[in-house]
Amino acid sequence: MSENNIWHGTTIVLIRKDNDVVVAGDGQVSMGNTIIKKTATKVRKIEKRNVIAGFAGSTADALTLFERLEAKLEKHAGNLTRAAVELAKDWRTDKYLRRLEALMAIGDKEKSFIISGTGDVLEPEDNIIAIGSGGNFALAAARVLMDTKLSAEEIAKKSIEVASEICVFTNNNIKIEKI
Repeated sequence: MSENNIWHGTTIVLIRKDNDVVVAGDGQVSMGNTIIKKTATKVRKIEKRNVIAGFAGSTADALTLFERLEAKLEKHAGNLTRAAVELAKDWRTDKYLRRLEALMAIGDKEKSFIISGTGDVLEPEDNIIAIGSGGNFALAAARVLMDTKLSAEEIAKKSIEVASEICVFTNNNIKIEKI
């Protein structure tokens, strides 16, 4: 695949603070040095299970994984930990799924995880998850802002805004889901 055909996705941040859980994502999708879309939605809420998720990477791949997560949550009666582990296991071992290129940040009222196609299910130590092309910038901003009086939603939004000022693959068209 040539450099111009590499899709750059997004910046996602998940914040847990004061009984709120928020996931925020920017809206930019790029291919090489070209912005393909400015208003993509990369965060979702599973209302029935009170779970939120954000994804970075190929949009079609991420949507497939989101559907699988929803099915795993149904199968395991809303147990996010079990659903995350089972999804990661399938993602790593399934012939079709292991070709999917994405990362997911998921959370419910009790737990948050990063899930990857390599089988990783990682729980953050500091109530912050940041993934995607601008993830490190958003993570740094969120860590600084966690010690302020800002709400989880305000921290998530500001973190994406900071990332959008530094990362060329991130914009400030921010979508937020909260539980």
